[in-house]
Amino acid sequence: MSETSRSQAHVHRDPPSGATGPVGTRGTGVRRTTPGVSELVNASLPLIADWLPSQRWYAGKGRAITGLTPVVGTPLQVGDPALLHLLLRVEHAGDGPAAHGDIYQLLLGTRSQAPTGIGQSAVLGRLSGGPYDGAVLYDAVHDPELTGRLLEHLATGDRFGSLSFRRTPGPGLPSNLPGRASTAEQSNSSVIYGTAFILKLFRRISPGTNPDLELSLALSRAGSTRIPRVAAWFESRLERSEPATLGLLQRYLPDAEDGWELALDQVGRLKGDPSPGNFAIEAHRLGRATAEVHRVLARSMPVARLDRAQTSLLAGTMADRLDSAVTAVPGLLRYRSALRAAFRQLADAHPDGLPVQRIHGDLHLGQAMRIAHGWVLLDFEGEPAKSVAERRLPQPALRDVAAMLRSFDYAAAHLLAGAPPDPELAHLAAAWAARNRTAYCAGYTAGGGSDPAASPELMRALEIDKAVYEVVYEARHRPSWLPIPLAAINRLALTV
Repeated sequence: MSETSRSQAHVHRDPPSGATGPVGTRGTGVRRTTPGVSELVNASLPLIADWLPSQRWYAGKGRAITGLTPVVGTPLQVGDPALLHLLLRVEHAGDGPAAHGDIYQLLLGTRSQAPTGIGQSAVLGRLSGGPYDGAVLYDAVHDPELTGRLLEHLATGDRFGSLSFRRTPGPGLPSNLPGRASTAEQSNSSVIYGTAFILKLFRRISPGTNPDLELSLALSRAGSTRIPRVAAWFESRLERSEPATLGLLQRYLPDAEDGWELALDQVGRLKGDPSPGNFAIEAHRLGRATAEVHRVLARSMPVARLDRAQTSLLAGTMADRLDSAVTAVPGLLRYRSALRAAFRQLADAHPDGLPVQRIHGDLHLGQAMRIAHGWVLLDFEGEPAKSVAERRLPQPALRDVAAMLRSFDYAAAHLLAGAPPDPELAHLAAAWAARNRTAYCAGYTAGGGSDPAASPELMRALEIDKAVYEVVYEARHRPSWLPIPLAAINRLALTV
């Protein structure tokens, strides 16, 4: 059965115990269909308002919540326990008149008593009033029984109103695997099913297909072995928009090693043994893997070429981001003239324009996993701070390369973290970063990618653009890390 015919064959069936489709409160434009569920949503809102700001994936930290509006509520199981899928619009103090708030995805469970072993951070509290009076409300991501219900819906391709579960063609999915919440995510949540699958739940939802699903599907359909294969996903239509991606089920890699942790291990050994070690071999292999992914994406997705005016616009956008960053971090002011000159040189060096294509968009060592036969890349979501529309724009492929080069710098900086100034250690760290940056670029070229050394102005501009983003991020969230991107800014400014 083709994917199209499989989609058309999705079953429209009721949730357990007779619940039926989406539900919401009055005034939200969402139909009331299941007795008691609307009351559950309303009773949950005060608890959600208190719980939401403490979640790692919540993007509104530091801004007071001024409104919570249910968008779509779908009961996936009723009784004890109950499972409610909720899309919730959150409005904040300081939002402009044109702002519509942020939409978050919540999986809410209720039980007469909290599930055994669930942490207090996952418990919202006890409900008051209505048919669920006295029940414990909690984040169902941490309930294996209820996350197992999600896997069942993915396995059978169910649909509840606007909420659709979809499968890729191929062998059927098991529906009886226990789920356990991963502790590794920050902007999203993940559930691991046995040793077979991992379900990423996108928390902050935007209309449209998430690039992680879009690109992972394209790579899976092309037969790429450089990503975990897509098995299923689910989505919901928000008002009149195209369906919004809510979750992505992929093959789990239980024996994979995190690229960031591997790099830190190698860096840590430099203190006792300053010999180069073998990570440069891995960096070369990772470069090849990146190039292979880019080549498949270029064959599978639309490509384009920026003309001279569009290339100048790209450089101008980088300069605008720099100006905004200078306002946020005045320490950048001393570098602004040199960095703006680097952006102008990018435009001047490419009078015939630049090829662009779909790319990873947020590549770093933590998005790469080492398995038995090489490297695989994860999380094609792009930079979370950007809109879905921005993340889906074609970009120069070397933007991913520049981002990975910045990641090697970050890994090397860990050798110096928390230690008094030590020129010898600083030299070792810089040499490690340079060695692996060179190896990665060589691997990228050997894998069929465009030689970064052949486009020095583009590479410099892209690396500056990434470092400027890092400066603002570190100033806001991790001030103690700010010297890392500032050192890169200083180094790059001296090359102009």
